[in-house]
Amino acid sequence: MILYPAIDLLDGAVVRLRQGEYGDSTVYGADPLAVAEGFVAAGAAWVHMVDLDAARSGTGRNRALVSRVAAALAGRAQVQVGGGVRTLDDARELRDAGVARVVMGSAAVNDPGLVEKVSHVVPVAVGLDHRAGNVATHGWTESSGRMVLDILGDYPSAAAFVITDISRDGMLTGPDVEGLVAAAAATTVPVIASGGVGTLDHLRDLAAGPGIEGVIVGKAIYENRFTVADAIGVLS
Repeated sequence: MILYPAIDLLDGAVVRLRQGEYGDSTVYGADPLAVAEGFVAAGAAWVHMVDLDAARSGTGRNRALVSRVAAALAGRAQVQVGGGVRTLDDARELRDAGVARVVMGSAAVNDPGLVEKVSHVVPVAVGLDHRAGNVATHGWTESSGRMVLDILGDYPSAAAFVITDISRDGMLTGPDVEGLVAAAAATTVPVIASGGVGTLDHLRDLAAGPGIEGVIVGKAIYENRFTVADAIGVLS
């Protein structure tokens, strides 16, 4: 299982939100590049980045920071980026910046055909962020009215699904293993878990879940619940 240590960007800083609430954020650093370098030095092969400003507004305010990180890590680790990736131009800009894979959430839910088009530019992970299975969009502020299990078949060209239980995100109380396993059983596309990991035992639970191929971890690392090296050791 692949570990994706996470860097969420808000106003240029490294932050974490609780349950997707922009008004409930904690700042963990002012230098995203230094954080990314630390992850890679500890053994991470991927870094997951989210432009929270772009997710909310559609404007890629942190694209220059993303580009700096991707350029610095080139040849050592791959960068996966989400948040505000809504057009072919967004995808091209991130590809040209050295990003290995983009995550499309709102745009993918609203227009599944766009994923097929973008996949010819750069590999696409479809981000399905949900509350009780109901997929949310626009920075988790709106409900799509569709359920995760009902939407998986809409994306045959997806490189992965990133499935986030918003109610667990940033809470450290454990991932929705049962829901993730059900999603993995319903698709041949790799499933990446996101939200809720707070302990190494949570990682062990995910690693035992059939079909779950990766996990995104943020707050648990920043809160020193475990290190990137510890996590990689458990997952490998």
